[in-house]
Amino acid sequence: MKEKKCTNDHETQENLQAEVDEQTPVCDTPSEETDKETGETDEMTSLKQQYDELKDSYLRLMAEYDNFRKRTLKEKAELIKSGGERVVTGFLEIADDIELAISNINGATTMEGVKEGVELIHSKFMSTMKSQGVVEIPTIGEEFDSERYEAVAMVPVTEPAQKGKIIDCIKKGYSLNDKVIRHPKVVVGN
Repeated sequence: MKEKKCTNDHETQENLQAEVDEQTPVCDTPSEETDKETGETDEMTSLKQQYDELKDSYLRLMAEYDNFRKRTLKEKAELIKSGGERVVTGFLEIADDIELAISNINGATTMEGVKEGVELIHSKFMSTMKSQGVVEIPTIGEEFDSERYEAVAMVPVTEPAQKGKIIDCIKKGYSLNDKVIRHPKVVVGN
């Protein structure tokens, strides 16, 4: 009977082991579900990492653009402010010359000296304007162009070559860096 008991114990152990083996999945190779979960998790991790990198890159780019915009606005404001200062500084010397001429007019013995002083001041004024980019628009003898000139009168002419050309200038015009800032008032041949 003892042998039978041993055999039964041994059979019972084998049966128990078989039951445990049936209930426990074999883990030597991962199942398809585990592969899918791991693959999806890896893909999600990869996508999240890419998203985080793109988001960081976007935020940095936006910050750089905002800094650039602010810096540009500040530079423009400073340029406008200092540009006006440069122009005014150029004309201050001319104002000094005009004041000197006015004080010397009373003591002048001849008009020749006054005339010469005024011509020098005018010459200095025109050279200062030219250094700032202001240029007188040529008129007499030029072909009339309504974009550049303002016709105040039309006069009949005898020569056919003068038709449509500027004969006289009533008021000078000026351009600043090739942009007309004051149109010359002219008389045109008809």
